[in-house]
Amino acid sequence: MPGYFLHMGATVLCLHAGQAQATAPNPRVKVSGQMVVTQSAPHMVAGCPFNVGVSPSPCVTAQWVTAALRVKAGGVPVLLQDSQAICAPNGTGVNIVVTQIRVRGN
Repeated sequence: MPGYFLHMGATVLCLHAGQAQATAPNPRVKVSGQMVVTQSAPHMVAGCPFNVGVSPSPCVTAQWVTAALRVKAGGVPVLLQDSQAICAPNGTGVNIVVTQIRVRGN
């Protein structure tokens, strides 16, 4: 099913509400004036409050495990609104809250 492309201005949160930001967007492909984000580079997570017991384990990075099947930028699959990621070091996922709504792919 087609989903909207993720771009630098998209709002991505870890499941504990920490803000995730793309580390290496594709500078050559833009949607709504902002660079698209591809599967190869992880997102950095800031402000994750996850704390279980006596040893805190907040999300630090989110590595993408699913992306577009047919659309690539620079030879790397583009991230879509329904793409999935796993956060390190605790293995939780992410929520893609807001993204552009002009360009879709699958």
